Formats: sequence, structure tokens, C-alpha cells
Amino acid sequence: MNPRRKKRLTIITIILCGFTAVVGLVLYSLSKNINLFYTPHEIIGGKEDTGLKPIIGQRLRIGGMVKVGSVIKNNENLHVSFVVFDNTHEVTVTYEGLLPDLFREGQGIVANGILAENNVITATEVLAKHDENYIAPEIAEAMKKQHDDAQKAKPAY
Repeated sequence: MNPRRKKRLTIITIILCGFTAVVGLVLYSLSKNINLFYTPHEIIGGKEDTGLKPIIGQRLRIGGMVKVGSVIKNNENLHVSFVVFDNTHEVTVTYEGLLPDLFREGQGIVANGILAENNVITATEVLAKHDENYIAPEIAEAMKKQHDDAQKAKPAY
């Protein structure tokens, strides 16, 4: 192999290695910042298709309905905890900050946060639905699927 070809091959190899390293670092960075949507059923029982459960410390987004009578506000600071549920499971959400004006018990919410324990989410942001007829598409689909599964499981009389 002549020196000119050897030099070109070396340069191309270095460029490909650098490109591979950059792509690897970008993908690693994105995987740490991704927010996956979960329902309370999926947090406790795992995703339907893969069975994967979120791990403690994972960033996620949870959606569901706020359980009536579950909101506990601390009068000394802005710490709030409440229970989010779907048809089958419940998860506790803790949040420190001002809740949206539309936040109420019995209403749908979406919370971004980190899984602190098996069924406790430490939220960094809480979003409330904007009108009485709206529910996040992911929540509506999950609740409809669970309702359909429950109907199939009932014995026919």
C-alpha cells in the first residue's frame, strides 16, 4: 500500500471513530433526559407490551385522576401530596410548589417527575386538564383498555 492511500485510510478511520463517539454520547445524553408516559397501572404492574416497570430514580410522566379526599397540603410550606389512580391502581404523588388553578380532586392530571419509591412519584411539574370534557389521550386510551379487559374478565350469567 502506498503512503498516500495509507494516509487517506488513517484519516477516514479517525473521522469514523470520532463520528461514532459523538453519536454514542448524544444517544446516551438523550436516554437520560427522556420522559416516558406511565399510568398508575403501568408503574406498579409494568407496560402491557413489554412488561417493563420504571426503575427508582427514572424520570417519567404519570397521568390519571386525583382521588377524592387524598390531597394533603402542608400549611407551613408549599408541599402537597395526593393520590393519582386509574381503574385498578393508585400511586402517591408529592409536589412542592403552587398547583394549577384547575387542580381539583376527581379531575385528571399529568405530572412530570422522578420515581422516588415503588409507588411514590416526586413531581417537578403538575398539569391539570383545561376543561371538563378533556382527558389526555394516553389516559383515556389506558382507562378504556383496562375497562374493556375488566368487562372481558367478568363471567357471563
